[in-house]
Amino acid sequence: MTAIPPMIRRRLRAGAGLRMQVWALAMALVLPLAGCASGPDATFDLSAALFGKPVRALRGPLAINEPVATSPADSDRIVVRPTPDTLAAIKGAQWAEPLPHLVQTRLLQSFENARLQRSVSRPDGRVAAHYSLNTEIRRFDLDLSRGEAVVEISARLVEEGAGRIAAAKIFSARLQAAGEDGASAALALDAALADVMGQIVLWTAGRAS
Repeated sequence: MTAIPPMIRRRLRAGAGLRMQVWALAMALVLPLAGCASGPDATFDLSAALFGKPVRALRGPLAINEPVATSPADSDRIVVRPTPDTLAAIKGAQWAEPLPHLVQTRLLQSFENARLQRSVSRPDGRVAAHYSLNTEIRRFDLDLSRGEAVVEISARLVEEGAGRIAAAKIFSARLQAAGEDGASAALALDAALADVMGQIVLWTAGRAS
């Protein structure tokens, strides 16, 4: 990733000319969300959460639905937030799959890592689920103003037989990133997601067991 010129860094710290600063930062660091990077992109994966001991068994089968997400979190781009109201994608970097599908896979594996593999599945129609876990990716980006990876996911545990929401909660994690390049952003977002998924697994087990 191209380094931010020292002059731009000084102006950002001083807080002068906000619109010009945002434009300069976005042009130096990131790619407009509608554009495409030239050349092959570096591809990054995400990890499942790990558990040191087994988690309480679930009362019945749990279907883990693919998370809902709006642009740009519904793509394979690694997103940064130059300002609270500005989003862009890191040049030359992408996730291994579109983010919602990748998060669904890693969340399923997180439940399996908690030794709940016999109780969880994708909603493929072959298993009659007692509960379904519906999630929404609210934030999944690198906040450039703070140098933090931010992951925020809302979860709803739905009791299928009754057709009602049994529990709902928003989970989040913020972790400092080592840099603003694709590899540093992916590493920090990976760790933040693992934290959030660990919270979701424990929360779900506490309410569906």
